[in-house]
Amino acid sequence: MRNAPLLITYADRFAGDLRGIAQMLTGPLAGAFGGVHILPFYERIDGADAGFDPEDHTRVDARIGTWDDVADISQTHEVMADLIINHVSSDSEAFRDWLANGAASPYDGMFCTYEGVFDEGATNDELCAVYRPRPGMPFTKFFDHHGRQILLWTTFTSAQIDIDVESAQGAAYLDRVVDALANGGVTLVRLDAVGYAIKRRGTSCFMIPETYEFIADFADRCRARGMEVLVEIHGYYQSQIEVASRVDLVYDFGLPPLVLDAFFTGDTTVLRTWIDIRPTNCMTVLDTHDGIGVIDVATDVTDRAQPGLLSDERVAGLVDGISQRSGGTSGLATGAAAANLDIYQVNCAYYDALGRDDQQYLMARLLQFLLPGVPQVYYVGLLAGTNDIDLLAATGVGRDINRRYYDPHSLSEALAHPVVRRLVGLLRWRASTTIFDGTFTHLDAPPGRVALRWEAHGQVLDAELDVAAATFRMIDVDGTVIDDFAHFDDWS
Repeated sequence: MRNAPLLITYADRFAGDLRGIAQMLTGPLAGAFGGVHILPFYERIDGADAGFDPEDHTRVDARIGTWDDVADISQTHEVMADLIINHVSSDSEAFRDWLANGAASPYDGMFCTYEGVFDEGATNDELCAVYRPRPGMPFTKFFDHHGRQILLWTTFTSAQIDIDVESAQGAAYLDRVVDALANGGVTLVRLDAVGYAIKRRGTSCFMIPETYEFIADFADRCRARGMEVLVEIHGYYQSQIEVASRVDLVYDFGLPPLVLDAFFTGDTTVLRTWIDIRPTNCMTVLDTHDGIGVIDVATDVTDRAQPGLLSDERVAGLVDGISQRSGGTSGLATGAAAANLDIYQVNCAYYDALGRDDQQYLMARLLQFLLPGVPQVYYVGLLAGTNDIDLLAATGVGRDINRRYYDPHSLSEALAHPVVRRLVGLLRWRASTTIFDGTFTHLDAPPGRVALRWEAHGQVLDAELDVAAATFRMIDVDGTVIDDFAHFDDWS
């Protein structure tokens, strides 16, 4: 894929629909992005998990457009889409047909049952070993066509039914989805929730050896249709490094919390350690449609003897720092305070997490753009959006605090904000600067600072960011000295 910034957005929450995204990318945001990750646009976009519980993964929700609209975007920008591996909606035709008809259903065998994994029952230790992204057990009771109660795997919510991806029916379903995406102009797929796809008794049922084998096989099926593959995995940082060595692309989920930690403490030691060991076949992020990961830098939740990048005390300080800088609003959307309970992240807009400090926010983006990897920017972060308390109150879903809806007026208003104009200029600069395909060096720097260098084709770019003082100095490839984000006004 092209080494240029990638926008990640919902169609309906950012620009109204798919055509609106196309108009933004070729209009106000022209030159800022090389591609776009359109978050689930399948039927239906407003299910129990904002589209991540598709009823029909092969159809575009008619309220936001068609496959032709996706293909139109692909004419000017690379398009990434979610391939939701692990589950479908409990309202999907396949699941309803199977519940109604059992063995007579063409979908018999497609869904993952408790008995399919624990055919002789499960011990206490076996159940406790299952890794969970949510509290409680990963099972939900349903009634089959005989009226008998059955337990089905529901790793995320009771409305998201896990697929038996190793069954003929599950494999055929996923192949139909892959074909639909490839035919629709998608060139990059994100394998959503793939870490949970393979279940084996006596294991964590998360990123076990068989999962790696499945990912490798499935990635080949996608590549055969001309699509690159990005794997989304939250977990212990050493596991992330291992995953990255075995797949095409991963997210750098360690970066967002470590950047915040550096700004909160004025100490760049841990951040600089991560820069030295992090995967580089990655997408760099600061914010996404989910929260700010904690599990990615904390002690291994499956083995407390394995220390994290940050100590337990420093993780607690990070969470408290986000709460303080967001005026306590992150606490309203995180943990037991909200539904869609997450055990591994803090739900908060990144701009709010930095206390709406424009200088620190732009410095965080500059650091993101200077590190190896393809930078991805979330639509709320692009617009320096703040926590949406009204949406959170209306839905009770913690992640909705950072999933704001923009109408044309609020969108235009946000684009005119000085910090947004400078961020768009910074994006255009990053998209047009080819040195980032060259050689990267992490330089020595005084405490509280980060120093980086890029070299290619006889050109050099040097940058030093003083996180403690919230200042920076960069020497661009043409020798221009940049130490003020006002420089990027000319690009906006």
